[in-house]
Amino acid sequence: MASPFSGALQLTDLDDFIGPSQDCIKPVKVDRRPGSGVAKIHIEDDGSYFQVSPDGGTQRLEKAKISLDDCLACSGCVTSAETVLITQQSHEELRKVLDANKTAAPGQQRLVVVSVSPQSRASLAARFQLSPTDTARKLTAFFKKIGVHYVFDTAFSRNFSLLESQREFVQRFREQTNSTQALPVLTSACPGWICYAEKTHGNFLIPYLSTARSPQQVMGSLVKDFFAQQQHLTPDRIYHVTVMPCYDKKLEASRPDFFNQEHQTRDVDCVVTTGEVFKLLEEEGVSLSELEPAPLDSLCSSMSAQEPSSHRGGGSGGYLEHVFQHAARELFGIHVDEVTYRPLRNKDFQEVTLEKEGRVLLHFAAAYGFRNIQNLVQKLKRGRCPYHYVEVMACPAGSCGVACSSKTARGPYQYQGRGSVPPGQEGWRKPGLLPHLGGRGAQDSRRWEAACHAPECRCPPITALTCLVSSRLLERRRPAQGPRHAQQGASPAG
Repeated sequence: MASPFSGALQLTDLDDFIGPSQDCIKPVKVDRRPGSGVAKIHIEDDGSYFQVSPDGGTQRLEKAKISLDDCLACSGCVTSAETVLITQQSHEELRKVLDANKTAAPGQQRLVVVSVSPQSRASLAARFQLSPTDTARKLTAFFKKIGVHYVFDTAFSRNFSLLESQREFVQRFREQTNSTQALPVLTSACPGWICYAEKTHGNFLIPYLSTARSPQQVMGSLVKDFFAQQQHLTPDRIYHVTVMPCYDKKLEASRPDFFNQEHQTRDVDCVVTTGEVFKLLEEEGVSLSELEPAPLDSLCSSMSAQEPSSHRGGGSGGYLEHVFQHAARELFGIHVDEVTYRPLRNKDFQEVTLEKEGRVLLHFAAAYGFRNIQNLVQKLKRGRCPYHYVEVMACPAGSCGVACSSKTARGPYQYQGRGSVPPGQEGWRKPGLLPHLGGRGAQDSRRWEAACHAPECRCPPITALTCLVSSRLLERRRPAQGPRHAQQGASPAG
């Protein structure tokens, strides 16, 4: 059976897995002395490794400690960790927690929270021929029927990712002459791309990566921090599950950057794909279309969620479009109502430019699929990359092209050019999926720019919440090594 992970993360099917709580013992590289012959390795009864030189001398070899995360993000395979990851982060794991809650004493139960991505919601809507709003409400009813306490929409957290991405680009653009963080900014919520960047190109690409967290990991911070405080619970008392379109999101959630050492818990405890939600529905003998809808939950008690949110920019996060419009307005005072994309060699590599009096002020691009990513990297290495900002996704067609979406939504990809579909929905898409990506309508990115931290702030409720949590949650950036060494994140999409 084909692997559900992206090509950058696929591992071979070995049967030598050592549990993630144990050390994987493997001799590290030993520097060879010039002219020395091939040495033998001797293993003692206690498991110690010794190098035996031709003259009979021995040297104890160092043990390499390899974590599960190292195995998953390795450029070569050392264990069958892929199978273990799917086991540890799956709908079966969610079932175990829900079953444990049924038998646990009231004070020992964990609060179970599920956060659903817009892409997964769209796939479910396409499968069951429902509107996005009906899908969200019926999905809420289903999860609560099996024991989940709260169901949220990650479109809410995507606003924070977009806001942070806007701020970061403007800052890096203004400081490009004296900053160690280079242009172009490479942004993505795609763990496959981030893994490729870290493991294949390492220190060369890392300075270009956006430091904004992905919507999944922003949601993790909101649930385990802001929401936990609202519920008067410690983060470890909440079990947070996200429903995502991509298996690689399981890897993102397992990164050590998103582990709370104080409370020994992850921001996202379990990632369930859209396909696994179908399995849950089948195992429960439930058809989503037959369920009675339930009210939507809101992360902020002062707000009511009547309809799921949506954003302009398609299914891959909308970073390019939102950041482009914001940067044009903030840096040059130019208001861009519609973003015009120009396809290059193929439909998965498009660029956007802002020009004034024949001079290019901003040059953005969207690169989807590893063929286009490799071309982009080569341009960077040759010093010939003309872009200020690039939205990157490992899969052709971006987040709408992953393999974990509804089976009924699969089929030949069709390219829908700009002008033939609503703005922000152009590109390679699965037939039947586009109409379900909508929600309350396109969110004006300017709505999210009013956030401030002043006591007299009179922002609307949603931006007031931004004021409250953005400085605490979004500035917990990943180390300079890589994304999902944060948000993942790379920067965001998911």
